[in-house]
Amino acid sequence: MNKRTPVSKIMTKDPISVNLTQGLRDVHQIFKERNIHHIPVVSGSNVIGVISKNDMERISFVSSVGQNGVETAIYDMLSIEQVMTADVETVEESDTIREAATILARGKFHALPVLKDEKLTGIVTSTDMINHLLDQF
Repeated sequence: MNKRTPVSKIMTKDPISVNLTQGLRDVHQIFKERNIHHIPVVSGSNVIGVISKNDMERISFVSSVGQNGVETAIYDMLSIEQVMTADVETVEESDTIREAATILARGKFHALPVLKDEKLTGIVTSTDMINHLLDQF
């Protein structure tokens, strides 16, 4: 296992992102169609947060009852900014997998936006780390 392997080797390149002008119904649809669990939130070219599938499930707990109208109403009442995790940590493409894993191991985040020259170029998740580890053995 190479301790100097950059995170760019295991990240998802060109991740889907959302901005603050989009609605939570858009976010819900992206999660549903793309089968992903984390979406970086951007303002211009700056990463300002991450919204996760878990964040969405927390606010739409009533959806388990099967009342889509209620779920939609909740999505219309809240904004991405109210639901996302702000002040997320990021890593650079050149940072090592070990450096990213150290941040993820703290347990506060399960996904890290990856930047190059302060622009979003990827995302690396706990699942990416596990899959990388499995590839090594």
